[in-house]
Amino acid sequence: MGIPMSLDVPGARRDHVWGLVSDAFEVLHAANRRFSRFDASSEVSRYGRGEIVPWEMSDDLREVLAVAERASADSGGAFSVRRPDGSLDTDGVVKGWAAQRAVDVLRAGGLTRFCLNAGGDVAAAGEPEPGRGWNVGVRDPADAQRMLAILEVRDGAVATSGLYERGHHVWDGRTGEPASGLVSATVVAADLMTADVLATTVLALGPEGVDWARDHGAVAVIAVLPDGRVTTGGAAREGAFV
Repeated sequence: MGIPMSLDVPGARRDHVWGLVSDAFEVLHAANRRFSRFDASSEVSRYGRGEIVPWEMSDDLREVLAVAERASADSGGAFSVRRPDGSLDTDGVVKGWAAQRAVDVLRAGGLTRFCLNAGGDVAAAGEPEPGRGWNVGVRDPADAQRMLAILEVRDGAVATSGLYERGHHVWDGRTGEPASGLVSATVVAADLMTADVLATTVLALGPEGVDWARDHGAVAVIAVLPDGRVTTGGAAREGAFV
């Protein structure tokens, strides 16, 4: 997927968890093979070119497109997997979807304490040590060395969509124009797929997306406006996370 990924399993012996961890990462590799828009032979690329008809789609592609369709409907079209040029780009769904699938593999294998970091988006389970949750930093878009907030997370997920590393890569599906109302949006949710899709949608919607996300599954939202001001929603507004 072109991003670094890491997994922290505190207190676990490598020989006890290595097979399970390998299975989880194979889920990520398989998603990359199926959904990479940079690979002309991937299923998503072939579908985008019309070489695969709908009834030939894999269950995975069907599921990802269904998630995208729901997000588009819920956001009034702001979330879209169709780029302004009409090409198909499922990246706004796939990273969180695939990472959550890896999390599900770990949980099904009996792991109750771990933290998966997928390119800065985090899914956490349990506690790294008794009485303390996993600390997830939310960086300042204007300063990579400064944190806007430290979120303490147990059995939840945090995803950020922003312009500070990849530029204007998110667009408003209603207009086809690059999203510009916010420079970053961080969402805390119960699972990483939800957090990832919501973060992308908030960035596309702009400031109005903060309250929208709260009504669509976000536990907390932290968004940064172009002038550097921070706006929050949900538990973040109440000070429970910041």
